[in-house]
Amino acid sequence: MRKIYIMPLIILLNTLLHAQVSGVGIGTSNPQQKLHLASSSGTIRIDGLNSANNAFNGGGIDKTYPVYVNDTGDLTLSLSTFQNSDGSDAITATTPFVTTSLLVPTSATAPNNGLRNLVILPYTITIARDAVLEIKYSISFEVMSTAATKLKSTKARRISTFYTVDTAPASFTSTTPRFGQASKCYHNNNDLAATPVNASKGNMYNSSTTYISLTAGTHTIRFYGEVSTGTTNDQTRVNFAVGNDSVFMRLY
Repeated sequence: MRKIYIMPLIILLNTLLHAQVSGVGIGTSNPQQKLHLASSSGTIRIDGLNSANNAFNGGGIDKTYPVYVNDTGDLTLSLSTFQNSDGSDAITATTPFVTTSLLVPTSATAPNNGLRNLVILPYTITIARDAVLEIKYSISFEVMSTAATKLKSTKARRISTFYTVDTAPASFTSTTPRFGQASKCYHNNNDLAATPVNASKGNMYNSSTTYISLTAGTHTIRFYGEVSTGTTNDQTRVNFAVGNDSVFMRLY
């Protein structure tokens, strides 16, 4: 004998139809999204993201880790950076810098006497949406008198680093927005009669962290080095990127 269960089948079909049209509700019969958790204290657990199953979860009681969404919509703990030197030297002879040495001459050969700047490293990036870009950098430098002689002088020099967005060097002005500005003042007041070897040695670093808003499209980030000796225009040579430099960029 065949038994036909009509009512349970109708109820099941109605439930499935309701779920397909309105979404799936947990704790509610009226889901407002495809998946709606209606609870003031409930949460969602994904075993694939816990510390036992995911290497990017560091574990630890009362510790949390950010969740990201990749291009296919999957939830992940893996952080994808736009640019990360990750301990390696970010500015070397193979990177696309123009030059890394900046010379302030003793004669007035250019406007802004005693102030010179140059592009150390340009980056061109393309993004598909409006975003916030995080930039961290650490750029090394040494202060010299000539290519082979450390600077010995009673007058201070200001050495700065910064970056611009989309402004080409030819159109760079004193009013161009500068981001991530960092500076150090170099002053070596040794006995000027002593040999140059007595001057201080070793690399110095300028570091900065900034966040900037970018629109969708292609943008050029240019890292600059700048030297100021004041109006006296004292001879100074600053070599940038002489140590282990780092650049980190991440989009939000």
